[in-house]
Amino acid sequence: MRIKRGTAGFTLVEIMIVVAIIGLLAAIAVPNFVQARTTARTNSCINNLRLIDAAKEQYALENDKDSATTPVEADLTAYLKGAALPTCPASGTYTIDAIGTDPTCDQTGHVLP
Repeated sequence: MRIKRGTAGFTLVEIMIVVAIIGLLAAIAVPNFVQARTTARTNSCINNLRLIDAAKEQYALENDKDSATTPVEADLTAYLKGAALPTCPASGTYTIDAIGTDPTCDQTGHVLP
């Protein structure tokens, strides 16, 4: 006696369900990845601002400068391990400002706490 077996493969409905599930997972995951990348860039920029502020303070202490002095980038390179000023990962630009004030970034939300 022969038993007839069905053909191998998936039906169209099964494939459509799998594609729908993958699409749903992608719709949930992609916005979270974008938000995580934005948060990481903001945190990296704030850390760069802290480094610049620490370099300013160290420059002021070693060179006996008052709070009215505004150092330039060349003054701070020795306190940043000989490198240039760090760059904002979100393509912003840093403003060093005077010794007694915090450095700033022109991107929204990139502010020292």
